[in-house]
Amino acid sequence: MAVASAKTGEGGQYNGRITLLVVLSCVMAASGGLIFGYDLGVSGGVTSMDPFLKKFFPNVYRRMKANTKISNYCKFDSQLLTLFTSSLYIAGLIASFFASPVTRAFGRKASMLVAGVAVLAGSALGGAASNVYMLVFGRVFLGIGLGFANQSIPLYISEMALPKQRGAMNIIFECGIGFGVLIANIINYGTEKIEGGWGWRISLSLAAVPASILTLGALILPDTPNSLIQTTNDHEKAKRVLQRIRGTINVQAELDDLIQASSISKTINNPFKKIIQRKYRPQLVMAAAIPFFAQMTGINVITFYAPILFRTIGLHESSSLLSAVVIRLVSTSCIFISMFAVDKHGRRVLFMIGGILMLATQITIGGLMTALLGDHGGLSKASGYLVLVLVCIYVSGFGLSWGPLGWLVPSEIYPLEIRSAGQSITVAVSFFFCFLVGQTFLAMLCHMKSGIFFFFGGWVAVMTTFVYLLLPETKNVPIEKMEKVWREHWLWKRIVGDQVDEKAFIS
Repeated sequence: MAVASAKTGEGGQYNGRITLLVVLSCVMAASGGLIFGYDLGVSGGVTSMDPFLKKFFPNVYRRMKANTKISNYCKFDSQLLTLFTSSLYIAGLIASFFASPVTRAFGRKASMLVAGVAVLAGSALGGAASNVYMLVFGRVFLGIGLGFANQSIPLYISEMALPKQRGAMNIIFECGIGFGVLIANIINYGTEKIEGGWGWRISLSLAAVPASILTLGALILPDTPNSLIQTTNDHEKAKRVLQRIRGTINVQAELDDLIQASSISKTINNPFKKIIQRKYRPQLVMAAAIPFFAQMTGINVITFYAPILFRTIGLHESSSLLSAVVIRLVSTSCIFISMFAVDKHGRRVLFMIGGILMLATQITIGGLMTALLGDHGGLSKASGYLVLVLVCIYVSGFGLSWGPLGWLVPSEIYPLEIRSAGQSITVAVSFFFCFLVGQTFLAMLCHMKSGIFFFFGGWVAVMTTFVYLLLPETKNVPIEKMEKVWREHWLWKRIVGDQVDEKAFIS
């Protein structure tokens, strides 16, 4: 085993190539991202549709239509409306902690199957809803599904991919999110025009399509070799799967590293207790900081409430939904660019470019709205479309950086013994701040007005500095050898450098 480890120690690469099975597995798994994205886009769109508001949130509808004395920034301020949007995320937060032991004990596929079935149930309830309680209950099921999906799928993709393609493969998940939001926006734009005012039912129920893809994938795709070794200890089966996904019979070096990592993992009874140890301090910090910062970019505010935001500045219902489609086209295009650039130029470069673009546009949008949009009336058509262009530049920055990398980086930095716990923390933090931002944004918009953009712009400046100083480059580093990046970092080596590497003694 020592010889095998040495074989990959210098170059840090394993034998293999991109195979059809790996591509198919990653694309099918990334349908979980499609579910997440579709829900983000659909919930923001239906809450701007008059028939939906009239049926479930009549107070908001009356305030929007009748009372011209209410500030532009306060027309949609309703805790019941935000509960519809954000109840999913508190359910996802709780579910992510149950997903961790399921993923660890039964494998990544088991969690993906639970996710698919839960989303199928949630989409059925949402599409058939006759009152607010059915709507919220349906979103709770969606949250359970997303809690399991977001916990297992990034791990599944990272473990299936070769190190040199791991970044691009994992960004397929974010591409799924972006494509899901785009599809949702297009569907919302179409269903809003249906006579009779029931188009929102189609929007909510179509989440069943990506959920069916995920469920089917969880039934027919192989589990990852890492997961097979961890859950079954069947090294021969893991080797056969590894040979199939790598397209070569010469996989012994990688298999030895996986067995070695699993042997360490199996000595850990409580990964949540383990992750707070000093030697895992960098991973613990990143597990919490990266999803926190990703939410504090303000992107989910734009995604949830883009149609509402554009109605706030004076665009009509159809125009606001069409604007959301344009924004998502731009964002999805940039995610694809990121997919091809991340393994060539690295994670840090994309974080810096995205941070600069987001900071500049947040400040500019805030300045424009401060100068031009008062409590009543609206922006001129030219000014409204200028804001749309600036929002497009903003989401392009996010699509290049925090969008894909906010899921990629956490999924690749954890050693196997704490991987399920670390990903659960990442997902839980993400859902918690998704919930918090989603639940408070409309009230913040009402009270802070255009200052909300300066608020999120300030956080973008903080997170860009954080990445520059504290996040080492992880491109092309094998996932089971990731500890070396912390030992070479100017700060983290002072924390983990004096810790004994247990893996050195297993060979």
